[in-house]
Amino acid sequence: MSILRKAVIEYLAIRRALGFKLEKGGQLLHQFAEFAEKQGASFITRKLALQWATEPNECQPARWAIRLRVLRLFAEYQAASDPRTEIPPPGLLPHSYRRRTPYIYTENDVARLIKAAKRLPSPLGLRAETYSTFYGLLAVTGMRQSEARRLDRADVDLGEGILIVRETKFHKSRLVPVHVSTRDALRRYAILRDRTMMKPIAPSFFVSECGKRLSHWNVETTFATLRRRIGLQTSVGRQPRLHDLRHRFATETLVRLYRAGKDVERHIAALATYLGHADVASTYWYLSAIPELLSLASRRVDREQEVTR
Repeated sequence: MSILRKAVIEYLAIRRALGFKLEKGGQLLHQFAEFAEKQGASFITRKLALQWATEPNECQPARWAIRLRVLRLFAEYQAASDPRTEIPPPGLLPHSYRRRTPYIYTENDVARLIKAAKRLPSPLGLRAETYSTFYGLLAVTGMRQSEARRLDRADVDLGEGILIVRETKFHKSRLVPVHVSTRDALRRYAILRDRTMMKPIAPSFFVSECGKRLSHWNVETTFATLRRRIGLQTSVGRQPRLHDLRHRFATETLVRLYRAGKDVERHIAALATYLGHADVASTYWYLSAIPELLSLASRRVDREQEVTR
């Protein structure tokens, strides 16, 4: 094990002991340690940091800046024990963040994704049902994939149809009520899971065929495999993301409200709470996310102005 990899493990252990989750940050630092090993580097230099941070060419500059910021914090820690460490200065990769236009899945897209998941190789018969149910849950609730992965059995009330999402992004917890059809699908999965995995290793609701909690890597790589299999691609060649299922839920909900003539101003706070947004500003962003929503919102404003004239 290299010096930098040992240092990454020690650094993450200390930060996590202080209460920081560092899921994504931990993954990035392990990737950096692997990159440094391939480069034959035993300490951090500004050149090495920049080379790693800007390695993914398809990323926005904002993503590069995030990678460098994560590495900078680790470099500050590492400098205390290795004076050769060069700490990348703030602002080395300036950027202005621009939210990526989401891919809005159609009902057919979602149906094909779930159908493909049901065909996954599954020695015990559980993997295919785990991923088809998991992706289906994301589509109908708009949950973040990390929230669905962290669900424990005790967090899923199959009697009332309520999910408890604990200490997620922004350290918020919330209740997520689900439709009866979703509750029934979760119940069918739970029955199969308990029949197949009588002694699971983890208390998680969704488990792998090893009885463990699903990992971020497994969820994303399985999705990437299914995406290629069914030929999902945007008009500009970008790959649809799993997170775009959350965008689909939000925009579909707002479209239904506008089409039904509902008071969106009254309902948007409830939607923000359901999605676990830090504030309604994040939810209002969806009004400009797709042309149909922007058009519906504009027509609503025009009608209201006509009434007040």
